[in-house]
Amino acid sequence: MSRSQFSRLSLCAAAIGALAITAFAIVPSRAAEEAVIIPAPAQDVQASDGLQTVVVAGGCFWGVQGVFQHTSGVVNAVSGYAGGSKGTADYDTVSTGSTGHAESVQIKYDPKKISYGKILQIFFSVAHDPTQLNRQGPDTGTQYRSAIFTTSDEQKKVADAYIAQLNAAKVYKKPIVTKVGPLEGFYPAEAYHQDYLTLHPSQPYIAYNDIPKVENLKKIFAENYTEKPTLVNSAKVTN
Repeated sequence: MSRSQFSRLSLCAAAIGALAITAFAIVPSRAAEEAVIIPAPAQDVQASDGLQTVVVAGGCFWGVQGVFQHTSGVVNAVSGYAGGSKGTADYDTVSTGSTGHAESVQIKYDPKKISYGKILQIFFSVAHDPTQLNRQGPDTGTQYRSAIFTTSDEQKKVADAYIAQLNAAKVYKKPIVTKVGPLEGFYPAEAYHQDYLTLHPSQPYIAYNDIPKVENLKKIFAENYTEKPTLVNSAKVTN
């Protein structure tokens, strides 16, 4: 059952919830099994003064946001929609898969503390599986596609080069399907989607699919992990 089929007003759909909790208690989650240790990018964006922004999409935004809220150097990570128009940027409409939007996360980061390349490495390694086309785990549809929405020509150049590098190294069993293109607009998601992983760690979908992503961040990128998440409602962004 996909995350979009869970009621927004009910954090546990009884039957599927019980199954998910049982599975999570017995075997490693799908997310944990799919984490891949990959090389760092050979190219990177040159560090500059002031905060930088990139928007990424990789399935349900709850887990992607949760990963980057636990990433040191990220000062804000907001769940939202990118790839479509402002008029269709709401959860119910985006969930139809007909808007062009992808569930996305806007990441604002301090380039003096973490590089753009490192963010991409985390994104490709633990935040999602970049070889799944128009889906991610249990969620299917173009709104769950893998994408990088860049905010500069340099960001796009580095992202394209990194994808080529990873494909050439054959670190995945299948080719990367992540699309890279300029960000034309980002629209924050509804308030109930923000900080979802932190607020609902025991929700079956989160426990099974997303908590292991944060655990893998801590394990694989220990030097980039921060225990205390930077939450949307507490983040202070000046740029």
